Parts: sequence; structure tokens; C-alpha cells
Amino acid sequence: AAGLGAFDTLRLEKGYRLWGQDIHTEYDPLSAGIGFAVRWAKDFQGKAALQAIRERGVARRLVPMLLDDPEAVVLGKEPVRAGGEVVGSVTPAGYGYTIGRCIAYGYLPAELAAEGTKVEVEYFDRRYRATVASEPLFDPKGERLKG
Repeated sequence: AAGLGAFDTLRLEKGYRLWGQDIHTEYDPLSAGIGFAVRWAKDFQGKAALQAIRERGVARRLVPMLLDDPEAVVLGKEPVRAGGEVVGSVTPAGYGYTIGRCIAYGYLPAELAAEGTKVEVEYFDRRYRATVASEPLFDPKGERLKG
């Protein structure tokens, strides 16, 4: 169990997507930040709809949010608030031991998905302040993977 938990939080620190948690049929690859994996030259089911999203821009983006309180931890599926309104929900979440903070991923409206945006993650009767971050959170140049 500890190995799988470590694997999950390490992938959050690197921004690696996991089917069933970060991505699934409810979201498109452009919103999930994996548009680079789409082979536009090929014909595939849903291509026209995906091209339309690419042309108009995505409405929501999957982004990492770091809880401001280093001791706060959420588990996933919590509401995300901005300006007092629910604007999304946490997909996966976990404590990033390498960066010393809880990481909560979630799909936010595109206008709130910019680095530095302040939001709140609601966990039972508490609201934890969080800040949208850019990814990857750990080793952004990929030097650890190469060395």
C-alpha cells in the first residue's frame, strides 16, 4: 500500500496523468493538457468535435493546486471554490513529500487556470486556501529522469 501511495503522489508532482483519475471520457485531451498526444493527421471518432474545441479554446483546464497550509491534506472529489462559488472539483489529490505540500488537481474554468490564481478547496466543514501552480511541480526540466 505504501508503494502505490508513493507512486501516486510522485506522479502528481511530475504532472503525469492517470486514466480514471485525471482523465476519462468526461474530459477531452486538450482540457487535460495532453493535446500533444493527439494525432491530428489520423482520422478518429470525435475528431471534428475535438477540432472545434481546439479552434474555440478549452472551457476548462486540468491544473495543479497547492494547498497554502503545508499541514493540510485533502483526498480528492472535494469542491473547489473561487469568489465564494463552486467552480470545479478536485480529481486526485495527495501530499507531495518532495515539495512539502498537498497537491490537488482539478478542472477549473480556463479564466481561473492561470498560475497564481487563488482558490479554496472545501473539505468537510473547512475551506483550505490553495494556489494554482504550473506543472511539473518537481524537476521541471526533467534532469532527474535523464541523469
